[in-house]
Amino acid sequence: MNITAKKLWNDDAGFVVSVELVLIATIGVIGLITGLTAVRDGVVSELSDTAGAVQDLNQSYSYNGVVGHSATTAGSNFVDALDFCDSVDDVSGQADNCITFDGAPADEA
Repeated sequence: MNITAKKLWNDDAGFVVSVELVLIATIGVIGLITGLTAVRDGVVSELSDTAGAVQDLNQSYSYNGVVGHSATTAGSNFVDALDFCDSVDDVSGQADNCITFDGAPADEA
């Protein structure tokens, strides 16, 4: 066996440091995944609230006919109907509009 290869084979100076780094990196990745899951659920909930607010806007309109000296226009109206998954009893701060989470939300305190 080559002398340089034998020195590298018998050298264990960096072994403990590399094991510690792997352990710290593993704990960091697990924490990162958990944190990103919480961020994902929060973002989806906020976007759902925004969608619910836009969905609850009253889009109906109407205007009366106008009669002038030599011309007239007819009036018109539009009434907003309920959208799919729209409900008047949607709770604020919770995901609505047919958005569901796989797991129950947990208190992070």
